[in-house]
Amino acid sequence: MARPITVVTGGSRGIGAATCLRLAADGHDVAVGYVRDASAAEAVVAGVREAGGRGLAVRVDTSVEADVERLFDVAEERLGPVTGLVNNAAVTGPLGRLTDTDTDTLRRVLDVNLLGVLLCARRAARLMTARGGGVIVNVSSGAATIGSPGEYVHYAASKAGVDALTVGLSKELGPDGIRVNAVAPGVTDTEMHAAMGDADRARRMGAAVPLGRPGRAEEIAAAIAWLMSPDASYTTGAVLRVAERTLGPVFRSGRPRATVRATPRDAGMIRTTALGSAGRASRPRRPVRPPRRPRRGSPRPIRPPAARTPRAPVPTGSRPHAATGHGSDRSAPPRSARNQGSRNRGTCGQA
Repeated sequence: MARPITVVTGGSRGIGAATCLRLAADGHDVAVGYVRDASAAEAVVAGVREAGGRGLAVRVDTSVEADVERLFDVAEERLGPVTGLVNNAAVTGPLGRLTDTDTDTLRRVLDVNLLGVLLCARRAARLMTARGGGVIVNVSSGAATIGSPGEYVHYAASKAGVDALTVGLSKELGPDGIRVNAVAPGVTDTEMHAAMGDADRARRMGAAVPLGRPGRAEEIAAAIAWLMSPDASYTTGAVLRVAERTLGPVFRSGRPRATVRATPRDAGMIRTTALGSAGRASRPRRPVRPPRRPRRGSPRPIRPPAARTPRAPVPTGSRPHAATGHGSDRSAPPRSARNQGSRNRGTCGQA
């Protein structure tokens, strides 16, 4: 059986490097895409070969279409037909509020994290569709669901786009035998935190999740490898969350992140705990109470209905005469007949 041939972008460090080594151990040949650090990429290729696979390193900026085309061309020429893609390359820029982020950073984040994923997925889909099968795994982020306020909402927005791409492309390529899924890591201990300007961020945030630690790159790579494997042959359109939410506020550079907590005494009311720039805690919202009815004086007492005196029944066949009040042995004509006669006399004018 031929070995799978997989392209991994951003494969020189962190989650990408761990994924290359894990896939090689699972029997893949790997094309390692990198953008700057050639020595780190070659070290990953050496690890792929030690695991028994073939590997090569290709310099690529995934936001540039020509680079993406060259990446796949070299992989096909030197390794063979590409059967898998791990869309891992991403950037964040410095941590900070959106109002403090410059336009060049915004453009770079969107170009790499969203446009680059689209370009790589498009080229892979063209190759795989012609061959009737393949696997694409996009690396998203837990930030796509929490928004990451105060840190990088632009990065979170780009990863939310990756989630939408995963769902839509899985439906588009499913009939062609191509599976498309995503992995959304939470806080993971990689070099990315230092590149963002906060090397201690992973340890600090990891202490606030239920497991009490950040994730490891190898743990994220294991989830990616499962989605690439035949064990996930019926899984497509899934965004696998390998992430945990924080238990409380996480402080960074004097500015904590906002979290949502529910306490029993709130009786179902959601309390938002957030600190503003001045360091003051916001007060919890009070539950909305229905307006009180205005008082219009004392209510009137409810009186029971007065008892009615029953009338004596009139004997049948002895109805009082209309003029004298004396009884008559003959029954009076029906009321409808009398009324009809009066109407006739009034209408015709007869005596």
